[in-house]
Amino acid sequence: MLGGKFRNFIIFAVNLDIMEKKLEATARLIEVMNRLRVECPWDREQTIHSLRNNTIEETFELADAITADDMEGIKEELGDLFLHIVFYSKIGEEQGKFDLADVANGVCDKLIYRHPHVYGDVLAESPEEVKQNWEALKLRKKARKSGVLGGVPRSLPAMVKAFRISEKAAAVGFDWSSAAEVWDKVHEEIKEVEVEMQSGDKEKLEAEFGDLFFALINACRKSGIDPENALELTNKKFISRFNHLEKRVAEQGKMVSETPLDELESYWQEAKTN
Repeated sequence: MLGGKFRNFIIFAVNLDIMEKKLEATARLIEVMNRLRVECPWDREQTIHSLRNNTIEETFELADAITADDMEGIKEELGDLFLHIVFYSKIGEEQGKFDLADVANGVCDKLIYRHPHVYGDVLAESPEEVKQNWEALKLRKKARKSGVLGGVPRSLPAMVKAFRISEKAAAVGFDWSSAAEVWDKVHEEIKEVEVEMQSGDKEKLEAEFGDLFFALINACRKSGIDPENALELTNKKFISRFNHLEKRVAEQGKMVSETPLDELESYWQEAKTN
């Protein structure tokens, strides 16, 4: 019994030490931000609006690091985003609107409210049930006049937005019953695209391509695939193979634009085997 108690004490002490280090690091960042806000001309001039584009860029850099499975890069980009959170909070504090404590407590309250299967007596035994509860609670809590889809940011990239729209609609029961049904919809949309390709009406063709993309994104969702990740993997694959093609063409002392298509195709097929 004594051994068990001693082991528990050691675990508690180690956890406490780790927590103190995290709090110290966060306090250090806050102090650095406070000083920069006073002493650095650039930091002093920043506003909520001037930081927006930088924040978006940092988010995409984090996404790149995640796609590359670059843990060192992920750590660095998370630090940059953390800085932005502290920066926005500092500006909010200066304006008497909110501070970092308000931000942290706000998200804690939200997480506790939206996890009644952890902090309450609601049962949710699968990730799908958790997501359904999450969306229902969001809608009930905020009572948005714009409805279920009101929380989808307007500035999201179109593919990500389509995915989130379909997720939110599905969470309240508006969804195909199976992946096979969505795939039937994909085939239907392909036929409609083919019709408009023959008609020559570009406005209608654009609309039909949009419907096809939306159906494909839903097919991904029903199959448990993130369409953004899937497309990015293909982008990376294409870039790698095209780089190989360019290298092989350069070895022949030529440019890609000067090389016959059948020769380019042979280099492409060669890249696929590497």
